[in-house]
Amino acid sequence: MRKRFYLTTAIDYVNGEPHLGHAYEKIVADVIARARRSLGEEVFFLTGLDEHGQKVQQAALDNGKKPQAYCDELAAVWKAFAKKLNLSNDDFVRTSEPRHQTVVQAILSKLNAAGHFYKAQYRGFYSPKEETFLTEKDRRPDGSFDSSYGQVVELVEDNYYFHLREHQQWLIEHIESHPKIDPQGREFIEPIYRRNEVLAFLKNKALEDLCISRPLARLNWGVPLPFDEQFVTYVWFDALVNYISVPAAQGDPAVLAALKSESRKPKADIELWPADVHVIGKDILKFHAVYWPITLRAIGLPLPKQILVHGWWQKDGQKMSKSTGNVVDPLAVIDEWGVDAFRYYAVRELDIGPDGNWTDAGFAARYKAELADGIGNLLNRSLKMLQSYRAGVVPPRHDELAPQADQVVNDTIAHLRGNQLQAALQRIGTLVTRGNQYVEQSVPFKLAKDPSKAARLDQVLYNLTETCRILAVLLWPFIPTAAEKIYAQLGLDVSPDKMSEAVWGRLNVGHTIGEPAPLFPRKDQPSK
Repeated sequence: MRKRFYLTTAIDYVNGEPHLGHAYEKIVADVIARARRSLGEEVFFLTGLDEHGQKVQQAALDNGKKPQAYCDELAAVWKAFAKKLNLSNDDFVRTSEPRHQTVVQAILSKLNAAGHFYKAQYRGFYSPKEETFLTEKDRRPDGSFDSSYGQVVELVEDNYYFHLREHQQWLIEHIESHPKIDPQGREFIEPIYRRNEVLAFLKNKALEDLCISRPLARLNWGVPLPFDEQFVTYVWFDALVNYISVPAAQGDPAVLAALKSESRKPKADIELWPADVHVIGKDILKFHAVYWPITLRAIGLPLPKQILVHGWWQKDGQKMSKSTGNVVDPLAVIDEWGVDAFRYYAVRELDIGPDGNWTDAGFAARYKAELADGIGNLLNRSLKMLQSYRAGVVPPRHDELAPQADQVVNDTIAHLRGNQLQAALQRIGTLVTRGNQYVEQSVPFKLAKDPSKAARLDQVLYNLTETCRILAVLLWPFIPTAAEKIYAQLGLDVSPDKMSEAVWGRLNVGHTIGEPAPLFPRKDQPSK
């Protein structure tokens, strides 16, 4: 049995519309998934929706709908969004699905039987908007709470709690002892400053026990506690379980054994857990780097190999806000510029980790300089010259640009294995630049006027055409549709989805290319 490279995004809370942050996280994960497939690995890429909780229940009521019907409608929107982004996900989980809920209940039963839970009365403050309990430490000096919590109410109610404090020390030790999980030197939590943030949190304060339930009298849209019908599961405990409920549904033997599940039969060819990478936003780091590892250890499953944490986007240097209209609509950008341009900008502009700043002018400038005048121009001029001067027939092999191309390929592969997506695109860009410079330096249009330079013209045309082919393979994880168009224009009837093809000289003499066409048409107006 071969372990698949198992990659997940956070599941999006269904109560709302997809925005730039959602799109960015999914694209990052998709590029990683495609890169690993390109490198010859078997991949399982999971994304999906978090559908339970107070906010969803209230929104459904406000719309005069039952929660399940409300979620079904929104799920169609989110699935269409994933398709629009050209994601290559292997599954799409919804936490309202029976396959997920049975795993949540199996875990709850196991942990309760093992003594990890206890029942106690809570007396204090609660934010329905954030579905979280608040303490005196959350109050401002004047006694008020931050407006982000919405209306805060006082509560007195019984709930079930998860003992966390006994897990604190081993988790600290695990994070400190797993700084390098593979030859690329990746951390258990990356970037490194996010790892340090988690360690500081764990070392400077005692963990408070996690409330894992909500009373049925207050919330009925959730997974019922299997050991107390008067309660449903806290939405975050429910949501995190999706990372193993899907492997369980797929028949992962290790997960089914840990759950002692007899309702599903293990499949010998499915080995997903542990996750190789959880791609998440910085705002949910504590849930993934503290609560989730503790839950897994209590269940008896290994921890994920890596938690990869990205930052947030701003628009024009300011926080995005619907009320001010300061937002980026991914669907509108894709409709105007194309999905590959959107994918390219998102990954090229923002490295995984820090916050980023979207500007429409910056998007238009990158489109023009790097896509239209860079990749697109190199392809178009190279193939048009081959058509004009050699009737579209590839001349004999020549290796003038081979050393530089080979180095770019090696560097790009190293970056991709380390999930350094921005660095990979930057390195690929150097080959694009070199190709366009090569045209200016070799002046093939002058060579074509001198019959005595025919052999040199052949050399130049081969180097340009083969560079375009190599670029298609390197770019496929990032902009797959454009990469496939490059191959089609080269007259190649396969997909550029195998990095093993990024070897100089695979374009054979005598091969006839297809019809050149603009890859990224120039635009006069910036995106609105």
